[in-house]
Amino acid sequence: MKIEFLKVTVECIAGDIAAQPDMAAVVNAANAQLKTGGGVAGALHRAAGSGLEEEGRPLAPIKPGQAVITGGHNLPNRYVIHCLGPVYGIDKPEDKLLADCYKNALKIAEEKRIDSIAFPSISTGAFGYPMKDAAEMAFKTVKEVIPALNNVKLIRFVLHGSEALGIHKEALNKTFGG
Repeated sequence: MKIEFLKVTVECIAGDIAAQPDMAAVVNAANAQLKTGGGVAGALHRAAGSGLEEEGRPLAPIKPGQAVITGGHNLPNRYVIHCLGPVYGIDKPEDKLLADCYKNALKIAEEKRIDSIAFPSISTGAFGYPMKDAAEMAFKTVKEVIPALNNVKLIRFVLHGSEALGIHKEALNKTFGG
C-alpha cells in the first residue's frame, strides 16, 4: 500500500528489512551499543557482516531517540541509519523519543542526500511499544517532517508479518486520509 504526499511516496510492505535492494538506506532498530542483537538489528548485522558493528563501535553509545549513520557493508543498501527506540514504560516520554527516532533518521537522510529510506517498526519488538500506537506515532511524525524534505522521495515501512502490515496500513490511511 502506498500514498503520495507532497511529492513523497510513503508505503508499507511485508518483508525483510535486510532485503531492500532498491532503497538507498535502511534503518536499524539498534541497541545503544550498535551491536548485533535480535530482531531487526540481528537481521541487518548478519546480512551486513562484521564491518557494520566495527564501523558503529566508535559512534556508540547512543541514547533513545538518537540516530547515527554508517555504510551498508554487505547489505544491498549504501547506508544504515541506526536509531535507538525507547523501551516502552521505561524511557520517558516514550512518544517523543519514538518520534525523535523518525525525525532524526529523516534529518540524516536529507543531509546525506538520500532519496529512499526503509524503516522497520521501531521499538515494537523486544522494547515492547504497542504496535498500533507506534505506527500512529511513526506516520504522524513522517507527515510532519515531509514538508521539510527535498531529497527523500520514498519512505518505506518494512513490516514483519501480515498482522504488523495490517496495523501499519490502517495507521497510514488514518494519518494521510488515503
